[in-house]
Amino acid sequence: MSTTDPDLVSLRRELHRKPEPAWREFYTTARIVEELQSRLDLDELHVGPEALASDHRMGVPDEDALESWYEQARDHGADEDVLTDLEGGYTGAVAVLERGEGPTVGLRVDIDGLPQPESEDPDHLPVAEGFRSEHDEAMHACGHDAHATIGVGVLEAIADSDFQGTLKVFFQPAEEVVGGGKSMAKSDHIADVDYLLALHVGLDHPTGEIVAGIDGFLAVRHLEATFTGEPAHAGGHPEQGRNAVQAMATAVQNCYGIPRHSDGQTRINAGVVEGGTAANVIPEEARIVAEVRGETTELMEYMYEKAERVMRSAAEMHDCEVDLEIGADAPSATSDQELVDVVADVAGGVEGVEHVLERDQLGGSEDATFLMREVQQQGGLACYVGVGTDHPGGHHTSTFDVDEDSIGHGIETVAGAIERLGHSRP
Repeated sequence: MSTTDPDLVSLRRELHRKPEPAWREFYTTARIVEELQSRLDLDELHVGPEALASDHRMGVPDEDALESWYEQARDHGADEDVLTDLEGGYTGAVAVLERGEGPTVGLRVDIDGLPQPESEDPDHLPVAEGFRSEHDEAMHACGHDAHATIGVGVLEAIADSDFQGTLKVFFQPAEEVVGGGKSMAKSDHIADVDYLLALHVGLDHPTGEIVAGIDGFLAVRHLEATFTGEPAHAGGHPEQGRNAVQAMATAVQNCYGIPRHSDGQTRINAGVVEGGTAANVIPEEARIVAEVRGETTELMEYMYEKAERVMRSAAEMHDCEVDLEIGADAPSATSDQELVDVVADVAGGVEGVEHVLERDQLGGSEDATFLMREVQQQGGLACYVGVGTDHPGGHHTSTFDVDEDSIGHGIETVAGAIERLGHSRP
């Protein structure tokens, strides 16, 4: 089995120790920039607003949250010059290597953590080895620390290869809120990309297995509904109130009753429901944060239109008002067969890779689809690669971790595919 470079293992563990949620990846971005500048002679390195189409950021938290994480990154010793570029939540970076004439190849890796605490079980490897999250309110529960490390490793591998062309690595923020992909897809950096690769570790595939092309991305849209009524004493004069919680509860129940569509998979979930102030007060305000998904972008739109009608009807039924806001969203996408074939052929020769699947279905959502579709609509090709890793807990759980040997598998597979593409012409 191939062994990952110990320096990259150390980098991954450092990123794991200091996870940051969406648009708050201040230390993470600064540390990636530091690592790239120390290891490589890059032709270009775009940081902060230079890496993004800022108007297309989605799911950005409030100023207080941004400021708190910004100061925390400063306390951790993040480079002040880089932090200045990132102020206001303009996180992420695009690193560019130019190696003569040839195609432009992009690699997208995401870098954000999740807002949840990490396990304290002494058998949990990050606890046992001393790299458990230092932030009680965040952890890398989906492997983005490994993704960022793979991005660094691929740049280094290509710099030492005979690749011909240009490589751009997109260190993307805010995947977990499907908020960062569009801002990178609409940036100038994607405009000349001929081939795009994206990747994810795990996805229920073990160490030693590579999926050359992941499909089955569900298009997704987040929405927030705020119901407003009239407060009243629940015992003395209930008839004087207009109950916002009743409207909210009706909306939740009826959303789950939306008919599914014969053209493909559809989903809806009310992930946050809250409202009211006391048991004896008719609630004046209540809120739902929900998401809809579809096997295609059109099916997602179908679910959204139905959900919007349900929300408005529930408000009217209970004599309340409702304010609907659309949050982040992401389209569906499909991996192109030509790139799937390249990745599969390369993966078959990587030491430690014992099994190569041509394709598999994700069954979830990912905002790498914004970058994939942008490249495809410009006449290029895109592919999403699955890098198997043994993980003791499921994705988005407190015990999630990665098998660090899989980082090496990912680097060798992706770098090998990029090098091969550098000997072709789009």
